[in-house]
Amino acid sequence: MRDVEEVLLGFTRALRAAGVNVTTDREMGYLEAVALVGLDDVGATYTAGRATLCSGPDDLDRYDQVFHAWFGDRAELPRSVPRESPREIAAPLPVSDDPEETGGEGSPDVLNAAASEAEVLRHRDVASLDGRQKALLDAMIASLRPRPPRRRAIRRTPWRRGEVDLHRTLRASLQQLGEPAVVAHRRRATQPRRLVLLVDVSASMRPYADALLRLCHRLVQTGAPVEVFTLGTRLTRITAALRAHDPERALVRAGDEVPDWSGGTRLGETLAAFLDRWGARGMARGAVVVVLSDGWERGDARQLGEQMQRLQRLARRVVWVNPHRGKAGYEPLQSGIVAALPHCDDFIAGHSLRSFEAVLEVVGGA
Repeated sequence: MRDVEEVLLGFTRALRAAGVNVTTDREMGYLEAVALVGLDDVGATYTAGRATLCSGPDDLDRYDQVFHAWFGDRAELPRSVPRESPREIAAPLPVSDDPEETGGEGSPDVLNAAASEAEVLRHRDVASLDGRQKALLDAMIASLRPRPPRRRAIRRTPWRRGEVDLHRTLRASLQQLGEPAVVAHRRRATQPRRLVLLVDVSASMRPYADALLRLCHRLVQTGAPVEVFTLGTRLTRITAALRAHDPERALVRAGDEVPDWSGGTRLGETLAAFLDRWGARGMARGAVVVVLSDGWERGDARQLGEQMQRLQRLARRVVWVNPHRGKAGYEPLQSGIVAALPHCDDFIAGHSLRSFEAVLEVVGGA
């Protein structure tokens, strides 16, 4: 039952990301309603969600889109978790008290049958997904809750402990005619650190560009100071396009602004253009800069190395995300990667939802 609740709560988070005002009370009501109507009938589950999670007519269309993306067009919702189809997992084993007869508690068949489609997709390579799986992945990316990087501010704010705030302490004492007052404390506040995302949209990155831009969209939606650029044969700033709340509309707007989709790769030239026009003038200073690219460089690799060294001197942290980094047998042998790696603080994978979550962890802790 725990697996079912995780999938249902994941569905409510996807709804919230799509703009439906799903509160905690509505989530609990949804779980109770599904428990009452039963899990065998996906139609009843659909109706229970409409009745408990939607607050008005404007939510119904979004609910339908997210429901079909999350659960798919299946006539039946299994009692464990939604999954692709019965042919992809082992047939259900008969219930028996004999561990040898059922294959034991740790039987691979039992474990496979209990694994959810959502959990499987978290580890799947984005480039290998079909259309329906891609729609489910899009909803899962929309449900992510990124934590932007932060830095210590110059100003101090009142706090329960920390250094003594003499000004507030003395003022409180004067208000009591010089009698001793409660000692006030303060601490250094924090504020969001700028995050710069440089996304490679060349032909070699085509299978991953859509998912990576959706990840960038989630980061822009946090409201923190985030800037997004695309790299190819030229540099394009798409931050304004990704500020649209709806991810589909945001990606369409970004696509209209980028003239070099699936073209060549001149990472050194485009990185130099970024640093000359924006980075050195303040955008990259003290920022966390994330380069999302496979490192295939058609230009001069030495120029890329020089610009990465220049970027590292300006930025707080430089993170390189490579979709091929998480694949078995991968070695960083491309000329672009070889030139860039000495100037990167982190070199991590970016091929699956799980790797996207790892990227967000690194960025949030920078």
